[in-house]
Amino acid sequence: MIKGILLKNRRGLFCLFVILLFLSSCVREPLKPSLTLSDSGMRWAHNTLKKLTLEEKIAQMISCRFRGHFHNLDSDVINRLEYLVKEQKVGGMIIFGGEAFESAYLINRLQEKSAVPLIIASDLERGLGNQINGATLFPPLMSLGAAGSKELAYQMGKVTALEARAVGIHITYAPVVDVNINPQNPIINTRSLGEDPGEVGRLAAAFIRGCQDNGLIATAKHFPGHGDTAVDSHTELPVVNTGLERLNHVELYPFRKAIEAGVLSVMTAHIQIPVLDPTPDLPATLSPAVITEHLRKKLGFQGLIVTDAMEMGGVTTLFTPEEACIKAVRAGVDCLLLPLEKEKVMDALVQEVRSGRIPESRINESVLRILRAKAKLGLHKQKLVDMQALPRVLASKEHLVQAQKTFEASVTLVKNRKNLVPVLCETKRIAVFSLSSDKGGFFAGQPFTNEVTKRCEEVFEFYAEPLTGDEFISQAVKQSDDADVRIITLFSRLYSGKGNVGLNQRHIQLINKLAEDEVPLVVISFGSPYFLKHFPDVDTYICAYRRAPLAQQAAAKAVFGEIGFRGHLPVSIPGLYKVGHGIMLEKKIQFEHNDET
Repeated sequence: MIKGILLKNRRGLFCLFVILLFLSSCVREPLKPSLTLSDSGMRWAHNTLKKLTLEEKIAQMISCRFRGHFHNLDSDVINRLEYLVKEQKVGGMIIFGGEAFESAYLINRLQEKSAVPLIIASDLERGLGNQINGATLFPPLMSLGAAGSKELAYQMGKVTALEARAVGIHITYAPVVDVNINPQNPIINTRSLGEDPGEVGRLAAAFIRGCQDNGLIATAKHFPGHGDTAVDSHTELPVVNTGLERLNHVELYPFRKAIEAGVLSVMTAHIQIPVLDPTPDLPATLSPAVITEHLRKKLGFQGLIVTDAMEMGGVTTLFTPEEACIKAVRAGVDCLLLPLEKEKVMDALVQEVRSGRIPESRINESVLRILRAKAKLGLHKQKLVDMQALPRVLASKEHLVQAQKTFEASVTLVKNRKNLVPVLCETKRIAVFSLSSDKGGFFAGQPFTNEVTKRCEEVFEFYAEPLTGDEFISQAVKQSDDADVRIITLFSRLYSGKGNVGLNQRHIQLINKLAEDEVPLVVISFGSPYFLKHFPDVDTYICAYRRAPLAQQAAAKAVFGEIGFRGHLPVSIPGLYKVGHGIMLEKKIQFEHNDET
């Protein structure tokens, strides 16, 4: 009888073990490679290269775009994507937006269709939430510059890596290491860590280590430096006229620090830089002097060199797609991102090699780097992701708290004449003007206004965008004449092709008029810190660097004294404040919100 009981217990324990083993396999942690090249990975890369035809080698150098949205399997979108990876055999795909499960499912499907594992990339400058809905969203890199914390930079890289790898993304086109020394820069601006090369290099290195320690290849961009431009390379070719000494001490310094930190990828810039290559109208991306002679040989970078998007005006206004990609390969790049007319481009490159104008050994060098990168990522062993892990990894409480810490640490109090902040809860009437310089941006400031209404008895709110009429604005000003404080929140989005990151001229006039009024005025920039140059006489100016809801919540907490002001300006505001300026204030009150009120 005892023997029977023991046998039953053993069977029960065995069954329990099997169940636990099954459950653990269902919720296994996402693969987190060390990004070191093992002997087996090296052999796989060399053996794979030997098996590829010339056409397949060139296809490995091409990366195409897709979105992580739902599509039926017989849709034209899916058919086109599967054609690219199965028939054209492109080596990489770049995801631009989507949902978490749809993205992971589609990535897995494309990996299954691809004979050689795909390398999946994305622009994750602000974490995975920058592209994938519901994932953790961080502030822009300029907020890291304002916070000045290596730990925050490392943790941002780490969270980005863990979430990116969970959905199947292997490389982020971040961090931006451009030194933003031109206040008129229409495309870098708050994407930069700041204007101090030392700080940019220090924080970028920490971010890179956070990414790569956790299995995500980081990319330092845009080489040799896009920070001193007043033209958007998405539309035309900017020219950076600087001397070699300035270039070495400013633009190139963060790239050297990134390389010292072990960054595995560098993205080129579609800018002309005569001090390195005086050839007229030649973007750095297409210049052997910039790419091979300087980045490869002088700086000693041995990782992946990827182009900025080859569909951008900085190259397309000067060269045909075939000409641009041929020149880029001759210059020494490894990966051609988003070339127009990709089939023609691949055919043209094949002909260049077969004619002897490009040695096949040059193609082999790049393809071997790409295959080695895939081996470092562990893709030769496991190229699919476990979708059941997504709900435990993406936007976890730990990750969201980390993002919140970064937002809150960056809020910068630039000026506080009359000590207007913190605005205490006893303030009876607050008028909030939300001014967006982008069409259709009426309610950009809704999250901030919502936070104010939780804390104040009476709130007057007004929303305007560029087309809002003067009559409506004048009426709103009159209605707010009896306010104890006016708070103006400013929004002007930074995006490719816009051409500027400025403010609507009528909004500038309104702020200058209100600055002369008796009602105290607080202005908060949820975008460029340089906005202050338009209205230097405002009483109080705060920088929060981005319109994200968490940025608006953090600003509200600081305005009402629930958190301190700890940020410093990562850039100077010409004629007003130097880089590093910031008024430090400790928190004053504890806010308790009752959801029933």
